[in-house]
Amino acid sequence: MIVFACDHGGVELKDFLVDSLRTDGVVIGDYGTYGKDSVDYPDYAREVCQRVVSGEAARGVLVCTSGIGMSIIANKFSGVRAALVQDLDGARSSREHNDANVLVLSGAKTDKSLARQIIDAWLATPFA
Repeated sequence: MIVFACDHGGVELKDFLVDSLRTDGVVIGDYGTYGKDSVDYPDYAREVCQRVVSGEAARGVLVCTSGIGMSIIANKFSGVRAALVQDLDGARSSREHNDANVLVLSGAKTDKSLARQIIDAWLATPFA
């Protein structure tokens, strides 16, 4: 299972990715947020990180406006290796070289099509 969460600045991108991956048969856990009302992003990052660390989820994806805040919070959890990724090379190298188990995306700076390509590359790339 891959678990997702976002803040209000990442809800559109998160919803697109969740729907797209579910259509392809990927098992997804969606832990919000579900609207554009302002929320405290650390609460949502915690939901994903705890599930990844516990083994409930294989990997996690976090989205916030810039991606920076979610990255900072996620990397405070022991056992989480979160990578803020902006391109396909970053997706591949974060897995191959860093064994990233949480992918972080920017809702404001990442096109939906590119985000889907990033997730596909990130999921397909093994740790070397």
